[in-house]
Amino acid sequence: MLRYVIRRLLQSIPIFFGITILSYLLMSLTPGGPLGALAFSNPKIKPEQQQKLAIRLGVKDPVPVQYLRWLVGDDWMRRDTDGDGIADTSILIPLDADGDGEPEPPGERKGILRGDFGFSFFNNRKVLDVLMEKLPATLELNISSLIVGMTVGIVVGVLAAVRKGGWFDNSTRVVAVAFTAIPDFWLGLLLLIVFAVWLKGTPLELPLGGRCKTTLDDSCPSLYLRINYLILPVFVLSTGLIAGYSRYMRASMLDIINQDYIRTARAKGMGFQRVWFVHAMRNALIPIATFLGPTITGLLGGSVIIEKIFNYAGVGLVTITAFTQRDYPVVMAVTIYAAIATILGYLLSDILYAWIDPRIRY
Repeated sequence: MLRYVIRRLLQSIPIFFGITILSYLLMSLTPGGPLGALAFSNPKIKPEQQQKLAIRLGVKDPVPVQYLRWLVGDDWMRRDTDGDGIADTSILIPLDADGDGEPEPPGERKGILRGDFGFSFFNNRKVLDVLMEKLPATLELNISSLIVGMTVGIVVGVLAAVRKGGWFDNSTRVVAVAFTAIPDFWLGLLLLIVFAVWLKGTPLELPLGGRCKTTLDDSCPSLYLRINYLILPVFVLSTGLIAGYSRYMRASMLDIINQDYIRTARAKGMGFQRVWFVHAMRNALIPIATFLGPTITGLLGGSVIIEKIFNYAGVGLVTITAFTQRDYPVVMAVTIYAAIATILGYLLSDILYAWIDPRIRY
């Protein structure tokens, strides 16, 4: 198993670099660019100031040089060739970028490979600090939705397969189709109207949004003390998972329970729960494991919309704000964050697939 995991990790390295190249090319082709975003936020900026900003940001350099600086930094681009202690030559950037007759100092960026995503244009803070501050809220929301969606979906799928053709099977299929067809943003707005407006003042009232009650230090209490803030967003995010996993689990279980070894186990008098939930369900989980990677990707995309609707202070809300303000460093950092999460999600799917079915690793 260890060799299998190492091989999959090595295969993900070129995928990651391919994503970085494609993402940076798309961002470099975006109209306006960083200077346009800064000029939009400050219309009084002068042309000479824009020129100095362009030199400082390096947006006038060729795109491959900009990509290399963003990837591995620019603190290594100046070097001392004659031993006088002065960085006097450079391969990738000109010695005198602004034409003032003085050589430019070495850069300070370390690159994303060393965890440096630069500074936000509008917050004047390190991008990584901004995202790490909001990451716990997004993980809290996504992990809760994943646990609820997978648990309920798998159990419903098994029961629907066991009671094929019954009222439970038919009703769950109708509900699954309805949840799949309803957009998340529409369902979220509808639930806000029902539980936060129509039921206001009743025991069923739920908060309009947010992660917790606002405090002076912007901190939130323990999860069990603010579970009411998670009910609506987790329900909206998990409905699609419940619908999808229940249908896939039902189809997989129907195929498994018709196998010879299941009929043999039942003929020998093995208990009902042991046959369905031990022997049959484990083999039925093999196809389900392959959907974990797309599920994580879908949660990341869906949480952006849900966090905006419920004003949930996570990475998704920061992403929408960054897109609105054209805060390119934050947008690129979120893109890489989503790419890494997607790669790890698919890697986890492969590992689970090999763990459930040992023949895969060979």
